[in-house]
Amino acid sequence: MILDRIEELLKEVSELTANNAEEIEALRLKYLSRKGIINDLMADFRNVAAEEKKTVGMKINELKQKTTERINALREQTEVAENASEDIDLTRSPYPIELGTRHPLTIVKNEIIDIFTRMGFVLADGPEVEDDLHVFTKMNFAADHPARDMQDTFFVEQSETGDVTKNILLRSHTSSVQARVMEHMHTEDGKLTAPIRVICPGRVYRNEAITARAHCFFHQIEGLYIDKNVSFTDLKQVLLSFARELFGADTKIRLRPSYFPFTEPSAEMDISCHICGGKGCGFCKHTGWVEILGCGMVDPNVLELCGIDSTVYSGYAFGLGVERITNLKYQVSDLRMFSENDVRFLQEFEAAR
Repeated sequence: MILDRIEELLKEVSELTANNAEEIEALRLKYLSRKGIINDLMADFRNVAAEEKKTVGMKINELKQKTTERINALREQTEVAENASEDIDLTRSPYPIELGTRHPLTIVKNEIIDIFTRMGFVLADGPEVEDDLHVFTKMNFAADHPARDMQDTFFVEQSETGDVTKNILLRSHTSSVQARVMEHMHTEDGKLTAPIRVICPGRVYRNEAITARAHCFFHQIEGLYIDKNVSFTDLKQVLLSFARELFGADTKIRLRPSYFPFTEPSAEMDISCHICGGKGCGFCKHTGWVEILGCGMVDPNVLELCGIDSTVYSGYAFGLGVERITNLKYQVSDLRMFSENDVRFLQEFEAAR
């Protein structure tokens, strides 16, 4: 009889379960305490016949060992589960979070900024929602200049009296930052408090149809240097150094006459095609040259409009499109890809981050 009872208990113990420490303690008290089942079996052991004591004693010890092992195993499982639940962050995404990459425009913009800051230029910033005074008037744009028309510029507010200086608009170039820098860097008699050497990166807006070659917003980086005795030679040397840093030591440049309201003389700069080495290919339209920026000496009218004495100071300015440079470096054929946030497109620049 007692052996049958022990066998039943062995089977029962092997199937024990518990969900927490309280249930495990209850099982320990039920089977292993002084008033537990196994202790009761030890009391019944005195009534077992002498020839069976060895067999029954071994079975009772086996039951006690199995019960202890099972309760310890349940205790360990419960502790692991409780510790794991404490480490769970219920705010985390259920999906693996992949490492991102910088946008190609950011990669190129940072590279350009790094080149010019090593030349001594400092960063300057200004508002994207600007007034006509800083975007056009102080940049020597005539009152009837086509750039002021609604078909070219995004106006937020327009003066009902026709006073263009009260117009509020989305800046169409970062030259407005140059105007703000100049008007805060001189004394009342037109003297500079310090030489001006800044670069102005930022987003600009123009009312253009969105195509593979044009967009209604894009990014520019403009540079400005004003001091005594600044010459066109200084401008050329800075731009040559920039082009060779960005596109390679063998890069050549050429300057072609052009026109901008805020510079005189003005020029557009081409670089030798870095794909064909200047021999001519489809990318450079078989000319061997690719245009990358506009530049020139700051028009004396701009200096005077910004409160700087043009008889004492001179300077140069240049401006380039970040999208244009990115196209040259990575040969992206469609400008729209820069703003569509297609993950497959952005993943192509992981190595450049």
